[in-house]
Amino acid sequence: MRKVVALFLFAAIATVAIAQNEQAKGDNEPVIDKVVAIVGKNIVKLSDIENGYVSIRIRQGYENAFENRCNILEGLLISKLLVHKGEVDSTDADITDEDVESNVQRYIKAYERQYGSKEAMRQATGYTYDEMKELLSRMLKERMLTERVQYNLTNNVKITPYEVNQFYNNIPKDSLPTIEETYEIAEIVRKPEINDAERERVKLELNKMRERVLKGEVQFSTLAALYSEDPGTASKGGELGFYPRGELVGEVEAAAFALKPGEVSPVIESPFGFHILQFIERRGNTVNCRHILLTPKVSPEDLLRNRILLDSIAQEIRLGHITFAEAASRYSDNANKIEGGKVTHPVNGGYQFTLSELSKLYPGIGFSQMNAGQVSNATAMKTDENKDAYRLVTVVKRNPEHKANLTDDYDRIYNAALENAKQEKIFDWAQKTIKNTYIHIDNDYKDCNFRLKWFE
Repeated sequence: MRKVVALFLFAAIATVAIAQNEQAKGDNEPVIDKVVAIVGKNIVKLSDIENGYVSIRIRQGYENAFENRCNILEGLLISKLLVHKGEVDSTDADITDEDVESNVQRYIKAYERQYGSKEAMRQATGYTYDEMKELLSRMLKERMLTERVQYNLTNNVKITPYEVNQFYNNIPKDSLPTIEETYEIAEIVRKPEINDAERERVKLELNKMRERVLKGEVQFSTLAALYSEDPGTASKGGELGFYPRGELVGEVEAAAFALKPGEVSPVIESPFGFHILQFIERRGNTVNCRHILLTPKVSPEDLLRNRILLDSIAQEIRLGHITFAEAASRYSDNANKIEGGKVTHPVNGGYQFTLSELSKLYPGIGFSQMNAGQVSNATAMKTDENKDAYRLVTVVKRNPEHKANLTDDYDRIYNAALENAKQEKIFDWAQKTIKNTYIHIDNDYKDCNFRLKWFE
């Protein structure tokens, strides 16, 4: 199968950090950065290529160093060409500063959660908060432009079943990937209800805290550190960080954007429990608040009743008195009950999971020892809202390891064929656009076997 150049869209803090760490090891002499290519008014630097090369080298070893660098450069050139298209044609990609800022704040919060603090983030990445923000702003705007233009160019690309077959038949048989064993599973989840007395107890506790803050008896941040049940913010005095609209839970977001300086919200209920919020600061379309979260607890008696119920359901299924799908439809509290409890993959939306994926999503359940149709015992779990519950799980189907084929892997092959068709559309567009765009490439790369004719 013809080699396709990847479109390198580096959200690249992690890649840059890896590259810096690799260079620090001293296995290569440090290079002096320079501009190696210009597309329109957008530049490609030597460090962009080297950072990408370090990432590839870690995965693939040291072979084909020049070829890999050439492939990385061509990917970057196409990416810059897409950015150039977005910049010169505002009707093709209208990216606002608010769009960029929202994405920057989301990435920064993710890095802060990963590293634990701004200082730990600085030590790990080598960037201060302001440097990180500036770098992300530039890179994310470019990525957003690239994705928008790429979408507009390929949105109407369609392929037929005949083209899928052609794509598959053009892959050399010794190059067909091996698909590891996958599992299709289903679940029955029981979520005990919180009793009214517990709900009122939690609201009363939060109201007492709110009154103490309003009277000036104690700082909101102190109470958050002592009592909030949100582990991600309690250690920071309850501070959430800056969030744009659409990123917080609906009830919390509505309260956060309605608050004024110095205000503390009344008690708010969300799927995660009950909150009170204190306004900190607003910047444009983002807001920063502190919050205290208390989660009502399910009584041990209610949990035990649900576990006993699920174990009895499992026994009925094993005896053949009811199918798992029928039991899910009748007893499960999850939305997938209408599909017989079948679990969809959180990333690709399909039904197949690898064993390693299942071990993370369903810890403690030995899927490798389960045959199709076998039902687990009732197992404790946490819901997406971090609430206690129990579930039964069954293996609907085990798909053994095999070479990719059209019968078992049509969806995978279809998606690969569609992406290939989209890549071809991008290449065709790029080759035509090159002729009308200012492009300069350093002579160090004149011997690259590029897919496109960049030097003409």
